[in-house]
Amino acid sequence: MAPAITLAAEAPTLSAANTGFMLICSALVMLMTPGLAFFYGGMVRVKSTLNMLMMSFISLGIVTVLWVLYGFSMAFGTDSGGVVGWNSDWIGLSGIGLTELWDGYTIPVFVFLVFQLMFAVLTPALISGALADRVKFTAWALFIALWATVVYFPVAHWVWGSGGWAFELGVIDFAGGTAVHINAGAAALGVILVIGKRVGFKKDPMRPHSLPLVMLGAALLWFGWFGFNAGSWLGNNDGVGALMFVNTQISAAAAVLGWLAYEKIRHGAFTTLGAASGAVAGLVAITPAGGAVTPLGAIAVGAVSGVLCAMAVGLKYRFGYDDSLDVVGVHLVGGIIGSLLVGFLASGKGQSDVEGLFYGGGLDQFWKQCAGVFGVLAYSLVVSAILAFLLDRTIGMRVSEDDEVAGIDRAEHAETAYDYSGAGGGARSTATAPADRAESKKVDA
Repeated sequence: MAPAITLAAEAPTLSAANTGFMLICSALVMLMTPGLAFFYGGMVRVKSTLNMLMMSFISLGIVTVLWVLYGFSMAFGTDSGGVVGWNSDWIGLSGIGLTELWDGYTIPVFVFLVFQLMFAVLTPALISGALADRVKFTAWALFIALWATVVYFPVAHWVWGSGGWAFELGVIDFAGGTAVHINAGAAALGVILVIGKRVGFKKDPMRPHSLPLVMLGAALLWFGWFGFNAGSWLGNNDGVGALMFVNTQISAAAAVLGWLAYEKIRHGAFTTLGAASGAVAGLVAITPAGGAVTPLGAIAVGAVSGVLCAMAVGLKYRFGYDDSLDVVGVHLVGGIIGSLLVGFLASGKGQSDVEGLFYGGGLDQFWKQCAGVFGVLAYSLVVSAILAFLLDRTIGMRVSEDDEVAGIDRAEHAETAYDYSGAGGGARSTATAPADRAESKKVDA
């Protein structure tokens, strides 16, 4: 993410081209949250589809309101101790002029804040995939509000806010490897260690109920990611955003190939789920690195992340943590890979003149990347676990075992994703539809 600084020698003026470009990028990032909903929704069983969709969609409502009230101020306001920002003029987005520019750039503050809002919306939605099938919707909604306030807003300031400790240290995170993906992946791990496994974990089949939905979601994520990454340069004047756009495509493609190659060798087949997951892994990994590496470097980032993330998703069975939809294996591991590879592959010819080890720059940048990665990981993991523990001990995080087995869609939303009563027509299909929880136990894709 480009630093928000004002250079005394410059007097930026509003650019209609950059403003329009950034509004389009903001819309693309917004599309990623519904895309994520479809991606996750297709990966769960039939009885959890709507709940999975809703766990993403509710973030659009909650985080947007919090961002307006105080989130933008906490993330990008005047620094306090390198930890959090604050600007009372931004509470409720008051005191911001229509043509007031973001410091040092040619776009209005309103454009910058709405672009950043979409990042804030997406990040807690990413966590939801680890918690499929078993979390009360009310508890999840409250968790989002608390987590955004005490984790995401401060971490965004650390990484991208002027004065944030990671920003000042020189940690490179172009578009969210630490602030978004490691942050969400570590949070997911912290929560699932508190709330425990799904009923039937490692015993019952828990296959995706709709691989076409998974592929649709992955395609929407891939499409939206161009705005997520290329837009993070906050303009389109010097070619860095174009480099990031190209590297985004390259890394995703290389990761698909890497994941599928590993899958074929390890399991003997090329799966659609593997292709979709590989694309997301490559997109995650290039997010922090794409402005610093060359296109050949992007191939390396993608290929490495595709293979290592494919390997990482199996760790939940070895260590016994139930990461339902592989948020830890893809987002945490992918974010770590991409962030750390900056220390080796930064070419010095992209977003800055920083060079990694393979370009003669030594290990200085690598150690900075380690500080950013493990600082965010530790904070998010611990605080997220504490929030989950407090919610579990007060209002309870999990639905009852009976509701989980029967189907969380019926228990939490009084709906089902698919209406079986019309499948064959006539009285017979109506009579045999899963009309109660006992029958719905039989419909478990």
